[in-house]
Amino acid sequence: LPESIAGVSVVKLEIPTVFTRSAMVVEEAIEREKPDYVLCIGQAGGRSAVTVEKVAINLAEARIPDNDGEQPFDTPLREDGDTAYFATLPVKAMVKRINASGIPALMSYTAGTYVCNSIMYNVLYLLDRRFPGVKGGFIHVPALPEQAARKPGMPSMCLADQVAAVRETIRTALTVT
Repeated sequence: LPESIAGVSVVKLEIPTVFTRSAMVVEEAIEREKPDYVLCIGQAGGRSAVTVEKVAINLAEARIPDNDGEQPFDTPLREDGDTAYFATLPVKAMVKRINASGIPALMSYTAGTYVCNSIMYNVLYLLDRRFPGVKGGFIHVPALPEQAARKPGMPSMCLADQVAAVRETIRTALTVT
């Protein structure tokens, strides 16, 4: 992604694929950067379109360990958190704009129960509890073609289309209330 889109600075941050540390890294970045919007991006290897997530649930349930070996099962992400949080970004408008640009996009009602859901849930929890007025959400992108080539039948999308979709997502967040 470029350093700015539509005249707005874009701060990029790699978040570890880890239940516990990912939330801390994002929280520190929000405190440091004081953003107006937080858009998290994760990869969903089996999906064929960019999917803009609508809801995150207060549940961690990992069928495989994360990159630190954590493997929570049937565990709330936040004991004091709501059952679920809805994205505060214009999800439907984002999907519409991405599709209008010729890139396949869908709205999704589940970010799963792995680290992507954890990141989305924790971001929305933090925005609700500590950073009111900041809008947030999450999108999943498909595997890259070179990743899918190692797993025959797996859907993929080229990096240029993924970047274009994220760019359209950001532009939509800036223009739709």
